[in-house]
Amino acid sequence: MSNEEIQPETRDIRDMRVDAENLYREEVFTDLRVATIRRMTPIKVDGSQDESRPVLFSGETQILTQGGLIPIHASIEAVSLQDAIHKFPEAVQAAVERLMDEARELQRREMSRIVVPGSSTLPPPPGGGKIDLG
Repeated sequence: MSNEEIQPETRDIRDMRVDAENLYREEVFTDLRVATIRRMTPIKVDGSQDESRPVLFSGETQILTQGGLIPIHASIEAVSLQDAIHKFPEAVQAAVERLMDEARELQRREMSRIVVPGSSTLPPPPGGGKIDLG
């Protein structure tokens, strides 16, 4: 594999451009306990609302696991902030289920991985793994 294949794509900072056709004003709402809801209002380059595009909502929270806190992010299909608040638990539940499905799939792949003799990173047991019957 050449260096070009394993290095991430890099771009010159001078090539970066703001997509003026895809601007949003972000507002954050929180209950200071468990929920953070973001409302992304599409705007035009002059800062006025772009009525031709939908307002987007997303929710964020954290769940406590044996491994510590895990941040959860979820899109919320809503037409208003009140609607987003109402749909927040359902959206977070769906995001957690997707996360659990991904974890199970990773676990399944790891368990079905073919182990080739001699590929272990552990040193061989004393005596080379032979059983001494004498």
